[in-house]
Amino acid sequence: MPSAPLLDREFLEKLERLTIQWQKSFAGLVGGHNISRFAGAGQEFLDHRSFHHGDDLRAVNWRAYLRLEKLFLKMFQVEPRVPVRMLVDISDSMNTHGGSKFNYARRLAAALCYVGMVRLDNLELHAFAQSLSQRYFCTGGRHRFPGVMECLTAWQPGGATDYLATVREFAGNYSQRGLLIIISDFLDDQGCERGLQYLTDFGHELMLLQVWADEDRIPPWTGELDLRDAETGAALKLDFDEAARARYTQAFDEFCSVLQNIAMRSGGRYAGISTSQPLQDVIFGELIKTRGIA
Repeated sequence: MPSAPLLDREFLEKLERLTIQWQKSFAGLVGGHNISRFAGAGQEFLDHRSFHHGDDLRAVNWRAYLRLEKLFLKMFQVEPRVPVRMLVDISDSMNTHGGSKFNYARRLAAALCYVGMVRLDNLELHAFAQSLSQRYFCTGGRHRFPGVMECLTAWQPGGATDYLATVREFAGNYSQRGLLIIISDFLDDQGCERGLQYLTDFGHELMLLQVWADEDRIPPWTGELDLRDAETGAALKLDFDEAARARYTQAFDEFCSVLQNIAMRSGGRYAGISTSQPLQDVIFGELIKTRGIA
């Protein structure tokens, strides 16, 4: 029996009025639906500037010349097709709690890909754990979206997370700055903060979408626990009571604040997402509130 699609047709139709947003201006190809601050060839008038030797005479405002006897060049607004890259965490930690985080991340990635493809954005999708893998180009409009669904459905979780190695590989492969969407629980035994800071230093705008299960933030267990790391296999025994739970939740929230600050420093956005939240509420609520989409 074939598995159910990640997203149904009714939900996709609701996504068609949305647009992926970015705050920075990037040099890119003509296209897309986000207004650029760059002047160039386009249809919407932006401003005038003085004519210089070598400029295209077809862009001269001849009516202004007849009035002022000076040459002015008309500039128009460019709608650049900014590169949008999406990294989706498929490490073993995403597969805990029955795979709820992994499945939610795939559905969220599919929804954002569809929004971008409807608007003819240049999207590139990557899975990652210890390194980048399974690249897929999401271009050409909504009629190519079934290929994205097939790609995401075929992904299988596995491996330990290594943010620093992944970021170094990403920076080596992509010199052009753009919007970088990362969907992950951001759990890395070595820490993810240094790698994320590298990305902001390279000039990328980050949209960090942290996916967690409710048990990740507020563990429901009490008593003597025997824990094992999903990625490293490291074992830990501890006594867990209400006071320990409160301290753990506080530390988790502080970690979320660190991620938010990293994203904001790049001019980007952050959203913390529980897998218990309906995806539609996240898309039309949290992501619109944080101006990740509009």
